[in-house]
Amino acid sequence: MPSVLPLGDPAPSDGLLPAQAADGAAARAFGLYVHIPFCAVRCGYCDFNTYTATELGGGASQDAYAGTAVSEVALAAQVLQRSGVPARKLSTVFFGGGTPTLLPADDLAMILRASIDQWGIEEGAEVTTEANPDSVTPESLAILKEAGFTRVSFGMQSAVPHVLKVLDRTHTPSRVPQVVQWAREAGLAVSLDLIYGTPGESVADWRYSLETALSYEPEHISAYALIVEDGTKLAAQMRRGEVPGIDDDDHADKYELADQLITAAGLGWYEVSNWARTPEQACRHNLAYWRGDDWWGIGPGAHSHVGGVRWWNVKHPSAYANRLSQGLSPAAGRETLDPDTRRLERVMLEARLQSGLEVSTLSALGRHEVAGLIADGLVEPAPAFHGRLVLTLKGRLLADAVVRRILPD
Repeated sequence: MPSVLPLGDPAPSDGLLPAQAADGAAARAFGLYVHIPFCAVRCGYCDFNTYTATELGGGASQDAYAGTAVSEVALAAQVLQRSGVPARKLSTVFFGGGTPTLLPADDLAMILRASIDQWGIEEGAEVTTEANPDSVTPESLAILKEAGFTRVSFGMQSAVPHVLKVLDRTHTPSRVPQVVQWAREAGLAVSLDLIYGTPGESVADWRYSLETALSYEPEHISAYALIVEDGTKLAAQMRRGEVPGIDDDDHADKYELADQLITAAGLGWYEVSNWARTPEQACRHNLAYWRGDDWWGIGPGAHSHVGGVRWWNVKHPSAYANRLSQGLSPAAGRETLDPDTRRLERVMLEARLQSGLEVSTLSALGRHEVAGLIADGLVEPAPAFHGRLVLTLKGRLLADAVVRRILPD
């Protein structure tokens, strides 16, 4: 959830959506994202819309946040109904942040219950919360499971203390196996998030982190290259020469090592940065984003998408709470995507998936590039001009370059 909101058109105060949002909605899945914008400390690399207690300022309260979020849940149901969007049960729910589990588990359960009361939930739906390893207990995880959560994604990031220190992470490596065990005892599936390319991290450090994470036998692993955003503490440290900069070759080596070790452990890639033990254990919520389904984003700065209409909420928790207290939509701006933009986004996102991109989606110039991509070893040879374009390992390393080649127009 980036901290800088995009430019766009003004959003109406009643939140009503244009007619386009309802077109074909019955055939699309509907998910819910709940943004919890609180953290105990701000990590040095983080550019998300999150706040520590000292950054919140007046008019915002962690204690009152669950009730405020429930207010937007009720508003969302009304807006969708009044906009003519057919009612659909929730297929996925994802609590992200920030640190969702910084709130009491009962608060998260209250938001989930209110959401299910409004929309219902599909049989076997995926319900995930992100968590820091030092923000859960056996009791809190049991409460989440009882409330209907099915999955927890722990921000492990690294198993090496000096790497965690550079990232300003607050947990110790020994905490991770403990919380994984607690999650399993509660009956929750486990995903582990890792970051590679931290300044000062050696290839040996990264191998150790991977092998340690895999030893916990998670159902899912995400491995992301560190991106240093302007305005972060880590960016300032790099400018001052206090830590080394990002090395693209180092990132490539570490990605190849990740794929090698994770695949050998029995998990398969399904998106450039994500691996799951079985196809059913892939993160269905994120797949819904990548495939262009519908979702409503609850919380300050949260983004939503319904039928090619995208909008985003006001950024600060106090502004967010103030608008909802007045019965107004918290949306700050929105955009209605035209067919060309929707096609472009589909190409950019689906090209990163193991399921691939239908070659027929591309323009004539884009289809012309496919043979060259095959010859360069960037996509699998099987699809040719029929079927789907699927990235090779080399193609995943150069995914952005592949997308630029197939979007020449």
